[in-house]
Order: sequence, then C-alpha cells, then structure tokens
Amino acid sequence: MTDRQPSAGTFTPAPGAAPLHRMVAAQAAMELRLMLRNGEQLLLTMVIPVLLLTGFSLTSVIDVGTGARVDFLAPGVLALAVLSTAFTGQAIGTGFERRYGVLKRLGATPLSRFGLIAAKTAAVLCVELLQVAVLCAVAFGLGWRPAGGAVGALYAALLLLLATAAFSSLGLLMAGTLRAEATLAGANLVYVVLLGLGGVLFPVDRFPAALVPVLEALPITALTGGLRAVLVDGTAPGLLPVAVLALWAAAGTALAARLFRWE
Repeated sequence: MTDRQPSAGTFTPAPGAAPLHRMVAAQAAMELRLMLRNGEQLLLTMVIPVLLLTGFSLTSVIDVGTGARVDFLAPGVLALAVLSTAFTGQAIGTGFERRYGVLKRLGATPLSRFGLIAAKTAAVLCVELLQVAVLCAVAFGLGWRPAGGAVGALYAALLLLLATAAFSSLGLLMAGTLRAEATLAGANLVYVVLLGLGGVLFPVDRFPAALVPVLEALPITALTGGLRAVLVDGTAPGLLPVAVLALWAAAGTALAARLFRWE
C-alpha cells in the first residue's frame, strides 16, 4: 500500500486580506441586519417621520405658507429621515459598539477606518431606500404629487446620496471621538435642533435675516431646500445646496477617517 501525497497547493493556506470591496460588502450586510433588528432605531427612522408627515399634513398646527401642506412637508420629512438614519441612529449605534468593544475587535481585522465608514454608509443607504418608499407611499396617499418627473428624481437621488455621505461621516466622527453617553446625548440634541432650525417643518425665511445664512450652511437645510426646489418647484437644485452637502461630506469623511478611534 503506497502513501498518497496531496497534489501541490491543495492544503496550502493563502494568507492575506480579502479585497476591500468584499470586506466592505460583508460588513455592510451585517450592519444592515443589526439595524433592521433594532426596534429603537426603527422607531427613530420610520415611525417618527411617518407620524410627522401624517400629523402635520392633516392639521394646521404650523404655518407652511401657500400651497398644499403635504407638498411642503414631504421633502422636509424625507430630509429628516436621512438625518435620523445616517446621523442619529448611526452615531448612537456605533458609539455603543465602541463602548462594548465591538469596534476594538474590528480594529484587529484588515478592515480599515475607511472600509468601516463605507460599510456603515452602504447599510444606511439600504435602510433609506425603504424609508423613501414608505414615506413616498404615505405622501401619495395624502395627495402629494411631486414635480420634476424622472429628471427630478435623479436630482433628488443625488442630493440624498450627498446628504447620506455627510450625515454618516459626521455621525461616525461623533461616535469615534466621544464617549457613548456623550454621543447619545449629543446626537439626540442635534436631531432636535436641526428638526427645528433646518427647514423641515417650516420655511427657514421665518427666522431673523441675520440667522438665515448660518442656517443655509447646515447640511439639513441644504437638503430640504434642494429637495423642495426639485420636488415642489420642478427646477434643478441650486449650486449652493449641492456645494454645502459636498463640502460637509468631504470634511466629515476626512475627519472621521483620521480621528475615529476603535476603543
């Protein structure tokens, strides 16, 4: 009886990290499963925007100016949904992952800071697709008829992508530099402040004139203004909202990739 030798290379390990796109895809799939299983995040990202859209469209509690109430509110609530998912939920979830050592273990893998940011942003985009579908269905039921057609939809998608990159990177920057408790308080505070100041529920021009340029430099205001130009007025978004979102996205990504701490 003769010994059989395995063919060359059969049992030879192949050390080395997987390609970046495969690592990002695997991490994004896990992040998406965790987000969809979190009841608190679903409340923040889905239930609250639907309630705000329905409640304020059917009542006259706030003055949104002329025109159908839902026409003004729908773009603002879409912007709020992006903020709640990409920033608030992202910051709080990642902050507590860091506190409990989850990110420390990820830091021992070949996944880079940029890869983690990309994976979390990809998971956020998947949740946002669900949000947009649900909120648009509710808005259509309330009588919303967006302007712009197919071109308007493409402009809106561009704005949502830029805003997602901006909010996601800023949320990760907060979660990666502050303690979990500070992140929880800060993210909720920012959410409430931007809900009031970002043009979500009422026009920004209701504020004092000296404050308007400051508010227009906020990413939430740029997103709401750009979406209303596209979906209400049927025009292309101005250069200002696109530039504001792009600058916030670039600055947030650069700072998060540099300053994010795994532990």
